Amino acid sequence: MKKIIFILFALVSITSQAQDKLWTLQECVEYALENNISVKQSELDLQNAELNKKDAFGNFLPSLNARVSHSWNIGLNQDPVTFDAVNSTTRNLSGGISSGVNIYNGLRNLNQLRRSNLEILASQYQLDNMKDNMSLTIANAFLQILFNKEQLKVLQAQQAITQEELQRTTDLVEAGSLPRGDLLEIEATIASQDQQVVNAENAIFLSKISLAQLLLIEDYENFDIIDTAYEVPPTSILNESPQAIIAKAKETRYDIKIAENNSEIAEYNLKIAKGAIQPTLSGSYSFGTNYFRSQLFNTPEFTDQVSDNKSHGFSLNLNIPIFNGFSVRNNIKRSEIQIENTKYLLEQANLDLETNVYQAYNDAKGALKAYEAALKTEEARSEAFNYSKARYDVGLLNAFDFSQSKNRLENAQSEVVRAKYDYIFKLKVLEFYFGIPITALN
Repeated sequence: MKKIIFILFALVSITSQAQDKLWTLQECVEYALENNISVKQSELDLQNAELNKKDAFGNFLPSLNARVSHSWNIGLNQDPVTFDAVNSTTRNLSGGISSGVNIYNGLRNLNQLRRSNLEILASQYQLDNMKDNMSLTIANAFLQILFNKEQLKVLQAQQAITQEELQRTTDLVEAGSLPRGDLLEIEATIASQDQQVVNAENAIFLSKISLAQLLLIEDYENFDIIDTAYEVPPTSILNESPQAIIAKAKETRYDIKIAENNSEIAEYNLKIAKGAIQPTLSGSYSFGTNYFRSQLFNTPEFTDQVSDNKSHGFSLNLNIPIFNGFSVRNNIKRSEIQIENTKYLLEQANLDLETNVYQAYNDAKGALKAYEAALKTEEARSEAFNYSKARYDVGLLNAFDFSQSKNRLENAQSEVVRAKYDYIFKLKVLEFYFGIPITALN
C-alpha cells in the first residue's frame, strides 16, 4: 500500500510539473530543432549524402568475388574411354575467386568523390538553413502569444477602470445627480469590454495552439510560455547601412552558400559527363579449381585434383567509346546547360538577398517610427482621458463623451502593444540577416 501511494504521489508530482512548465523562447527553438519533421528530413538528407560519399570512395577499391558450384549428373552419360552411352553418376565441384579494378575511366571516380564532398556540404547548408528558418518561425509565433497576452492585460486594466466608474455612476444616478442614460452607457461599455476580453482570451489560446503545433506538442490545454513582458531591446543595427548588412548576410546566410555550392556541383557533373568520352582501362584477375568424381573410373583424391586443376587468369580491358546514340554528347550538353542555370540561380539568390535585406531594413525603421508615434499618441490620449474624467467627475461631461474618450485611450494603448511587438520582430529579422541569433531576444 505504501508503494502504491508513493507511485501515485510521484505521478501526480510529475503531471503537476508538466502542467506548470513555462517555455522560454530558447527552449522552444531548441525543442523544435530536435523534433520538427522538416528538420528531421533534412538530417536524413545529410545522412544520405554521406552514404553517397562512401559509394564514391568505394569506386576506387577493387572488387572481390568468390564462386562455388557443386553439381550431380545421374543417368545417361558418355564413357570417356569407349565413348559409349552408359548409366552412371558423376559429380563436379568447382570454385574460385575473381577481382577487378578500374585503372582509368576518364577521372570519373575522382570527380564523383569530389562531387560527393560538395553534396555533403550542400546538405549541411540545407539543414542549417532549415534550422534558421524554423527559429524565425518559432520566434514569430512566440511573440504573437506575448502580444496577445499584453493585449489582454490592457483590456483587463480598462475593464477595471470601467467597473469603478460603474459603481460611482450607480451611486450618482440613485442620488439623482446623473440621468439614468449615463448608467446605461457605462453598462453598454462594460458589455463591449467583456466581449473584447473573451476575444482576447481566445486569441491567446489559438496562438498557443499554433506554437504547440510547430513544436509537435499535443497537450494544448497545458502548454504555455513564460509570461515575460519583453521591452524593446537596445540595438545598433539600424546604425548600420543596408550595404553593410548585405555584405554580412552574404557571409552568414545559407541561401547564398547553397547557390554557390550547387554551382560547383554542376561543374563536377560536367567533368563526369566529359569523362564518358575518354577510353577506360580495367584489369581483372581470377583463380579457380575443380574436383570431378565418376563411377566409370577411378579419379584422383580431392586434394590432389584441387591442387592439379588450379587455373589463373589475367586480363586488361580497354574500352574506346565511338558512338553511343548521342547519349554521351547530350549528357555533356545537359551539364553545360545546368552550369548556366546554377549561375543564374546564384545571381538571383544575391538579388533576392539584397531585396530581403532592404525590405527588412525599411520595415524595421518604419516599425520603429510607428512605435514612437504610438507612444506619443498614447500619451496624448491618456492626458485627454484624464481631462475628460475630471470633467465627468464634476458632471461637466456626459457618459457618452466620456466613454468615447476612454475608447480612444484603449485603442491607443492597444496600438502601442501591437507596434511594440511588430517592431521587436522586424528588428530581430534584420539582426538575423546580420548574423545575430534569433534567441538573443531572451
